[in-house]
Amino acid sequence: MKAMSKKLSNMNKISQCRAVPYKSILSINAVLASTLLITGCQSTNLAQSNTITNQTPTAAKTVLANALQQQRRQSFSYHANLEINNDQQVSTMQSGQLVASNYVDDNCDDTHDQAYAALLEQAEALDKDILDSDYDAQRAALKQSYLNCDQAYRAWDSNGYDNEVSEASADYDDAYTDSSNTDSSNDDYSSAVITEYSESSSTTDSLIIKENTTVKSLASSNAPNVPVVSPSDQQRFEDYDNKSTALDIKKAKLLDAYLLKPLSINAQGMYQPLAGRFTMLASAQYQARNNQTSVNQPIYVDFKTGSIYLWADNFALFNSELLDDKLGTKWKNKWLKIAIDDGTLPKGFGRTVIKSHFEALDRTYETAPVSQFSFIAPNILSALSPKLPQQQLAPMLQNNQIVRRDRSAESYQQFYRDYMTTFYNLVTTQYPELIDAQDNDSNEDDARPDTDKFTSKVLVQRALASVKKAIDGDSKLLADVESSSAVQELYGIDNRGHIKWQHLRTQITSSEANSAGVNDGVFMDVLQQYSSVGGQDLAFPNLPAESQVPNASNSIDMREYGSELAEYYREGNGAIIGKMMFNFMPIIKNKLRSSN
Repeated sequence: MKAMSKKLSNMNKISQCRAVPYKSILSINAVLASTLLITGCQSTNLAQSNTITNQTPTAAKTVLANALQQQRRQSFSYHANLEINNDQQVSTMQSGQLVASNYVDDNCDDTHDQAYAALLEQAEALDKDILDSDYDAQRAALKQSYLNCDQAYRAWDSNGYDNEVSEASADYDDAYTDSSNTDSSNDDYSSAVITEYSESSSTTDSLIIKENTTVKSLASSNAPNVPVVSPSDQQRFEDYDNKSTALDIKKAKLLDAYLLKPLSINAQGMYQPLAGRFTMLASAQYQARNNQTSVNQPIYVDFKTGSIYLWADNFALFNSELLDDKLGTKWKNKWLKIAIDDGTLPKGFGRTVIKSHFEALDRTYETAPVSQFSFIAPNILSALSPKLPQQQLAPMLQNNQIVRRDRSAESYQQFYRDYMTTFYNLVTTQYPELIDAQDNDSNEDDARPDTDKFTSKVLVQRALASVKKAIDGDSKLLADVESSSAVQELYGIDNRGHIKWQHLRTQITSSEANSAGVNDGVFMDVLQQYSSVGGQDLAFPNLPAESQVPNASNSIDMREYGSELAEYYREGNGAIIGKMMFNFMPIIKNKLRSSN
C-alpha cells in the first residue's frame, strides 16, 4: 500500500507539471523520466514560491541586481520600441484654466480682442450692428473688464513680480501718464468706438486694433498711486506660464494626429560579448493612410578591433552631392568603418572603458535607496497613468515577476552625477596620461601637427576634459539631466532570473519641450524585449548575405577616405559646397584661436 501510495503521489506531482517543456522520453525509462519531471516541478514551484512570499523592497533590489549581472555575461537578441504619447498633455490642457495669450503682458489685450471679436461675430450672425444700443451693456462690460485687468496686471508688474516683463514693457508703461475721471473715459470709449467704426473698412481686425489703442490710452487713469495686488491677481499672473491657450490645445492635438500616432521608432540586434560584437538595426516608420515610410540604419560595433561600422548607402547621395563629386557608386552595398582606436590609445583602453562603465553602474546601484524598488502584479501595468501603449503592454503581461524602480528627478540627477564621477576617476586613475592635455592652451594646440590633432588619444583626452568640467559644474554637458523629470523602470523577470523585457518611462521636461515645440505632459515609453540568439538569426535581415559582417572588402575606412578627400580638395578639385567648407576651415580655426 505504501508503494502504491507513493506512486500515486508521484503521478499527482507529474500531472501538476504538464507545462514543463521536455524532449521525447520514448528512449528513457519511465522511472528516470518521472524523476526528472518531479525535480523540474519542485524547482519551478520553489521559484514560484519565492516570488510569491518574498515581496520586500530589499528582495526586489537583490533580484534585479542578480538579473542585471547575468544579462551582461550572456548573448541575447533584443528588440526595442519607442513610443511618444501626449494624451495627458491634451487632457491637462483641456481641464485647466485657459488664457488668451502666450505671454502675460499681452493677456489683457488679447482677452479683450477675442471677446470683442466674438461679440462682433454674434452681431453679424443676427444681421445687427455692434454699435446698436442692444450691445451697449456688453461693450461697456468688455471695456470695464479690460480696464480692471490692465490695472491689476500693471500693479503686479510694478511690484516687481516679473522683472523681465517690467523691463520689456518700460516703453509701454510710459504711454499711461495722462489721467481723467472714469465717467468721461466711459463716454470717450463709446464715442471712440463709433468714430473708428465709421472710418474703418468694417474689418474685424482694424476695428479691434483701433479700439484697443483708445482703451489703452484711458486705462492708466484708473491706476492707483500705490498699486495693491490682490492675492488672486498675484496667483493669476505668477502661474500664467503654466496655463495653456486654445491654440496650444489645437497644436497638441495636431501633433498627436499627424506625427506621434503614425510614428514608430524601433531597434533590433544582437549582443554577443564573447564574440566581441554588438549590432543594431535602427529604424523609424511613419504609417498613415497614404504614406508608408521607413528608414533603416544598420550599425555594427566590433569591440575587438575598436571599430564602428555604419551602412554607407544612407550617406552616399548626400556625400556625392555636397562633398565628393567623384564618388559615383563606390559606396553601394558598403560599410563605413570608423576606427575608435587608431593605435594612439593605451593598450587595453577599450576593455578598461567597458569595465569602468559596469563598475560605475554597480557602485551607484549599491547606494540606491531600497525604497526605489518594489514588486508589482501584472494587473498594475494596465492601471498605470498615462496608459502604456497597447503594443508594448501585451508582451509585458506575460511575466508574473515584475520589478519596478521609481526614481525622482533629484535622485536621477544624483545617480548621473555619481556615475560620471566614478567612471571618470576609474579611467583616469588607470591612465593618468589621458588627462595631461586637458588643460592645454591654444599655443600648445597650435604647435601640434595637423595629423595629431584628431587622433583617438586627443579626442579621448578632450572628451574626458569635458566630463571633468561637467562634474565640476563648468559645463552644460549635464544640462538636460539637471532638468530631467522622474524616471520609472519596469523589468519582467522569468523563473530562471533572466530579464525578458525592460521598460523605461520618462516625461519630456520643460527645457526639452520648449526646444521641441511642445509642452509638459509628453511621455516617452521605451520597451526592450530580450530572447536567446538563434543559429539562423540574421543581424540585418534587409542586407545581402555577404554584407552581414563587415570586412576589408565590403567596407570603406573613413580615416583613409578622409585623407584622400582632403588631398583632392588641396589640388583644387571637389564640389562647390565642399570647396566652400574646405576654404573656410582655416578661417574658422583662426577665429577659434583668437577667441581663446
